Amino acid sequence: MSEPPMSLWPAPTASKPVEADVTLPGSKSVTNRALVLAALATTPSVLRRPLMARDTQLMVAALRALGADISEHTDSWKVTPATLDTSADVHCGLAGTVMRFVPPVAALSSGQVRFDGDPHARVRPMEAMLDALRVLGVRIEATGQRGRLPFTVHGTGRVPGGPVSLDASASSQFVSGLLLAGARYEQGIEVRHTGKPIPSMPHIDMTVAMLRERGVRVDATERRTWRVRASAIRGMNTTIEPDLSNAAPFLAAALLTGGSVRVPDWPETTTQPGDTLRDLLTRMGATCVLDDGLTVTGTGTVHGIDANLHDVGELTPVLAALSALADRPSRLRGIGHLRGHETDRLKALATEINRLGGDVVETSDGLTIHPRPLHGGVFHSYDDHRMAQAGAVLGLAEPGIQVENIGTTAKTLPEFPRMWTAMLEMEHVA
Repeated sequence: MSEPPMSLWPAPTASKPVEADVTLPGSKSVTNRALVLAALATTPSVLRRPLMARDTQLMVAALRALGADISEHTDSWKVTPATLDTSADVHCGLAGTVMRFVPPVAALSSGQVRFDGDPHARVRPMEAMLDALRVLGVRIEATGQRGRLPFTVHGTGRVPGGPVSLDASASSQFVSGLLLAGARYEQGIEVRHTGKPIPSMPHIDMTVAMLRERGVRVDATERRTWRVRASAIRGMNTTIEPDLSNAAPFLAAALLTGGSVRVPDWPETTTQPGDTLRDLLTRMGATCVLDDGLTVTGTGTVHGIDANLHDVGELTPVLAALSALADRPSRLRGIGHLRGHETDRLKALATEINRLGGDVVETSDGLTIHPRPLHGGVFHSYDDHRMAQAGAVLGLAEPGIQVENIGTTAKTLPEFPRMWTAMLEMEHVA
């Protein structure tokens, strides 16, 4: 049987400086945390301006399978808490938030909840999370390779909870997943991290802040330890912030083309790691102004950068693309954990940029990038939305780049191809 033809998207090249307003949908990270907390709450919740993309739809489907009633309206979702009284099948896709946030919730159910996902999801690390749940009194049956999907959570309707230690150096989502459900455990939960520094700590800060907004007491005063007191979770109405990480390719376009891109509703204060773009793009040569939105203006020259991206690894693909087009070498470090994301992002970035004539070397914890003249060719996405966005950025400067499977951007931004084309045509982008 022959392989299906490869889907290729001709990445548009910028013929002039980009000038655009880009209105982004809601944050995936905030949306999926709000959905989990709403499903565990005592009263209904409303999520306004949620992200409607593959990862959030997978979360909606998972929580519905556990008995939550989620009604979708034009620009909002109403969530009636989950009954947690049934057996279910949960498909995680490639969504780390689903595969790591939902099992601690499923532990509260009174049935068997079976988890599986896309083929690459079966190699993403899960062992630390599953072993922690076992310590907390949850029975988990490995139906595939231990510590990986697929597996089955055997719920009894209650979780004793209490203290647990784990190594969360592979993903901050291990900690966030336990904290989100921990208030519903009989003794609450105390999570202690024992390994190397946790990547993307701002996402744990986001989890803690959202729990506190809903009346849950969280003690995070001790280093590497989080204590959630057993309590009810209050339902609430939430307006979801724009997804700042999805702003990266659009703001990169301003820097690269010497144009100006404005993202409305950029929050003045936020726990989203994507806010670090303001500092990173400034160091790479842009001017960033936060005033009724964020406006990024470039000169057309990109400066190389030495940056520790440990807490903002999701920005790495776009920053690597910019670095390949910069005026001097870059070192992107602190991101060894990206080998366990949707794909091995370090290997994928080095392979694809080098395929186009670049000079990218993998290091133990990141990438060293020496700018070289690039040429057209196929940029493979590896079914990774951030890789596809990186290919689009490279295409702005180099004609003839074709991005394989641009549709994978639907994971967090379904309208990306249309929005990208509209930006280059100087239309309003929303």
